[in-house]
Amino acid sequence: MGKITGFMEYERQVEAYAPVKERVKNYKEFTKPMKEAELKNQGARCMDCGIPFCHSGCPLGNLIPDFNDAVYQGKWKKAAEILHATNNFPEFTGRLCPAPCEEACVLGINEDPVSIENIEKNIVETAFKNGWVKAHPPKKRTGKTVAIVGSGPAGLAAAQQLNRAGHTVTVFERDEKVGGLLRYGIPDFKMEKSVIDRRLEILEEEGIIFKTGIHIGYDVKAVDLQNDFDAVLLCGGATVRRKLPIPGSDLKGVVQAMDFLPQNNRRVDGIKDLGEEILATGKDVIVIGGGDTGSDCIGTSIRQGATTVTNFEIMPMATKDRPADQPWPFWPMRLRTSSSHKEGAERMFSISTKKFIGDKDGNLKALVTAEVEWQTKPGQRPVLKEVEGSEKEWKCELALLALGFTGSENTIAEQLGLEMDSRTNIKASENNYKTNVPSIFTAGDQRRGQSLIVWAISEGREAAYHIDEYLMGFSELPLKGEGDLPRI
Repeated sequence: MGKITGFMEYERQVEAYAPVKERVKNYKEFTKPMKEAELKNQGARCMDCGIPFCHSGCPLGNLIPDFNDAVYQGKWKKAAEILHATNNFPEFTGRLCPAPCEEACVLGINEDPVSIENIEKNIVETAFKNGWVKAHPPKKRTGKTVAIVGSGPAGLAAAQQLNRAGHTVTVFERDEKVGGLLRYGIPDFKMEKSVIDRRLEILEEEGIIFKTGIHIGYDVKAVDLQNDFDAVLLCGGATVRRKLPIPGSDLKGVVQAMDFLPQNNRRVDGIKDLGEEILATGKDVIVIGGGDTGSDCIGTSIRQGATTVTNFEIMPMATKDRPADQPWPFWPMRLRTSSSHKEGAERMFSISTKKFIGDKDGNLKALVTAEVEWQTKPGQRPVLKEVEGSEKEWKCELALLALGFTGSENTIAEQLGLEMDSRTNIKASENNYKTNVPSIFTAGDQRRGQSLIVWAISEGREAAYHIDEYLMGFSELPLKGEGDLPRI
């Protein structure tokens, strides 16, 4: 795969960023495309490693060495066919995936791994640019109907796979546009929404029906959906936000990240009626939570014109290198610095927020923190302990809570009598994605809990196979790592 000596001849290279002063003036994507010759060299770095651990690192089982080799040889259309055989939406993962495949790359044992994610993005962009991504409606219909609740990556992937099998698929979305958190949770500077829209055009041409502004469980009872369709797939996601139950959490200015980010995405989309506006403009902003959502809040706050942006993380600062107890090829908890972090935020680790302080009108004006230590003993869970005398007050007019999600909303589950697990996810078999109620399936974050986009696509594809098998008695749809029929 690639060039036998390529990994010794070429260094890892990824797309460059536009300068900070330039990119924070708008919400456009700001990566600078690489030249074709440079991309070929990156494909050449893929080793003939014998056992490609990148396959196991990727939840989709993408055929990574194969498309790397095709890029190296300049066979871009072939590369696009290979990539789409296992991944419905490489334009999403090529922009947003943390690339567990790269952490599992054999070259990464003692060198910089192959830049798989960047190669993936450029393959799909080349395919769209050349008009190779086209609609492929099924040649015949089965007469079976499937309802999918939720239009995030899990729902969209399942919809395309089930439609390819010939079933009539209807996707229900409670928001005004399709995309789920891809549209309303991911800032445009990470993925412009035209990227979603061009793919939706393909899906609609293939015959998938989208119904937006319909909240299943409220506008339409879940049992009615069950009665009207041969199968139902629930892909509503893990949307219940984790709260911070400390004094002052009800002050005006203490805001959930997933209220702040979707509103700004709608603002960027030109929507005028936003309700009470949440803006970082001219404020000292503190983002509580050090994950991807926290990073998105940082980049958005800076673009809105925040005076200062500070990021709190309760965990200690990770090492830049792979920790000794997280060996290759497993995913390591190492320090990750996003493009938003580099735009002007101050990062604080091992810090816990104790209380919010308001003014006489109920507006947030400050918060109080303490430094913390994680004490560990063999065989026991780490214990968090506050460092005595470390309390500090911080000026803050907007606190954004990016603390993750605790599970899925359970209105539909209650209406259908679905079993839930201990994390308030809908319980379903790992073997076939079936719930305890006949004809009802679930996939994505609503089944496995908060996770990655690449996992959502994988879950959607796997669930589609089992729904097809349930409806027809067999399925010819691919499972993980199995190549689908050429779609380009």
